[in-house]
Amino acid sequence: MTQQRIIVGISGASGVALGYATLAALAANPEIQTHLVVSEGARRTWELEESRPYSALLECADVVHDNRDLAASISSGSFQTMGMIVAPCSMKTLAGIVNGYSENLLLRAADVVLKENRRLVLMPREMPYGALHLDNMARAARYGATIVAPLLTFYNMPDTIEQQIDHIVGKALMQFGLPHAAFRAWKEDE
Repeated sequence: MTQQRIIVGISGASGVALGYATLAALAANPEIQTHLVVSEGARRTWELEESRPYSALLECADVVHDNRDLAASISSGSFQTMGMIVAPCSMKTLAGIVNGYSENLLLRAADVVLKENRRLVLMPREMPYGALHLDNMARAARYGATIVAPLLTFYNMPDTIEQQIDHIVGKALMQFGLPHAAFRAWKEDE
């Protein structure tokens, strides 16, 4: 069986648990090989927000890339992937993506995904959004990215933050046609 590849980028915005949950959900699918790239800001945010050791994040990925390695496989368009999820996506990373400013591997991988017309899913984390943030999200969407903002869900009556995260991750994975066992979709009244 040939595995499909998905790149997961984690940038320095609050909400690194979104990246962890995305990797964990993808790890449950043996047909998917994950390639992880973590920004320096995300590493620091992990230390501030997570009780799990950083090694737990790395263990979820099949391949871990150094964000400074612009010669990594995921920096090349000839390296076939289904696309990339950036979870969370900081406003700095969003600005870098929409301006083609590929100063690190996370930004370069996103640039490659867009230029190769592959799926790029961004989970922007900021509140409130300013006009500049909204403009950058609109630009990203015009360039082919999908914005899956990590917003609260209510129709599935979640009881925990983990259920909220599972819903957001499920929405992101839907963009790739992939299931997420913990995702509770809308159900019409019967």
